[in-house]
This record gives sequence, C-alpha cells and structure tokens, in this order.
Amino acid sequence: MADNFYNDILIDHNLHPIHLHELPCATCSNAGINPTCGDQLTLNLVVKDGLIKDGSYTGVGCAISQASTDIMLELIIGRTVDDAKHLCSLFDKMINGEITDDELEELEEAAALQNISKMPARVKCAKLGWKTLIRLLDDNS
Repeated sequence: MADNFYNDILIDHNLHPIHLHELPCATCSNAGINPTCGDQLTLNLVVKDGLIKDGSYTGVGCAISQASTDIMLELIIGRTVDDAKHLCSLFDKMINGEITDDELEELEEAAALQNISKMPARVKCAKLGWKTLIRLLDDNS
C-alpha cells in the first residue's frame, strides 16, 4: 500500500459517507469519544438473531475517524455479531502491525487504514468507531 495515508478509499468515504445518518429503528446504540481531539460519534445498529441487519453513525470528527467508521459499517452490515467481533480483532492487529496478508484481505476496504500505525497521533481517530462497536456488541451480547 502506498505511503500516502489519505488514499482514494478514505477520501471517498469521508466526502461521501454511506452510513452517516440517523437510524430510528436501531435496536442498540453506543456513544464513543476521542478526548484527545474531540471526535465523537454515536453508533447505531439493528441486530436481530445474532445478525447485524443495518447500521449507521452520527457525530463529528476528523476525516480519519469518519471514514474509518463508515468503512467499518460497510464491512459489518449483513454479518453476524461474532464475525464483526472477529473483524474488530483483525483491525486492531492491523493497526498494531501484527496482521498477516491473509487476515488483511478479510478487512477489505478497511485495509486502506493500514498505514495509520505510522501516524501515532491518529491511531485513536481510526480506532474510535471500532472501539465503540466492540463495546456496543459486548454490552448487547
């Protein structure tokens, strides 16, 4: 992957987010905040019978936190809660530089965030949505 962190995938998800909207039918929600920079979001999911049927987020933040959350939702909608937890684990491994090539493929577009580890001040931005998701899933299991 190129060293240019702000690649086309991140730019597209920041400028044209798919999942940045209210979700009145959400069955669970969780708020997340990055006190370092002030990014904040509320993650909303529709979970039924262990399957994530829909999801959205609202809030404000930098391009990295917003794009990362949008990419994450695109990846987990339609998957089981267990699959989403697994993907969260893989994302964390990627950010820590511990992921294999096969595992990286599982992250699909989220792999566009692989170079975040080279920008330590932005790691919390990229992880905000993912950490909020894992807390939401753990609280609602």
